[in-house]
Amino acid sequence: MSRDAALEHPGLEGLNHNFLTGSLEELVKWARTRSLMPATFGLACCAIEMMAAGGPHYDIARYGMETFRASPRQADLMIVAGRVSQKMAPVLRQIYDQMVEPKWVISMGVCASSGGMFNNYAIVQGVDQVVPVDVYAPGCPPGPQTLLHAILTLHGKIRDGELTRRPGEGAGLVVERLDGQAPTPVTLGRG
Repeated sequence: MSRDAALEHPGLEGLNHNFLTGSLEELVKWARTRSLMPATFGLACCAIEMMAAGGPHYDIARYGMETFRASPRQADLMIVAGRVSQKMAPVLRQIYDQMVEPKWVISMGVCASSGGMFNNYAIVQGVDQVVPVDVYAPGCPPGPQTLLHAILTLHGKIRDGELTRRPGEGAGLVVERLDGQAPTPVTLGRG
């Protein structure tokens, strides 16, 4: 660029108004996908599969999620793994309310998604009656591959910015099973 052309160059005033904010927004979405901190909320056999996803074979650490948080104030992702009893529902909601914003929820397993085989008064017939669910991972229990698929689906939705446009509602996405088991029909709690 010649000296005269450099003097005539408009500098920052010549940039499109949305250039800087668009880039900053993309950077924030990128950072959110790579810094999800899951809260430990394993209630039944699905929790064993969730723990297996943290092991060296599946290595959830490659997504920056190797440390499950014991405090909800340090977590922004709740993985509800297993059946939720009526007595546990207020505790689940309290932990969800204490989590930092923005926050997301994965319902892991058919028991968390719809009560599973426990169609009785003691079990909540879908965790979406208590907290808004973003991704459903079907199965009884879903394997670590299905949980990783649910996490990557959530990453994609965070990266697209779709989930930040509906705060507190949940996306309600159902992912396919990738663990080689027979498909399990998923009936969501709310009809």
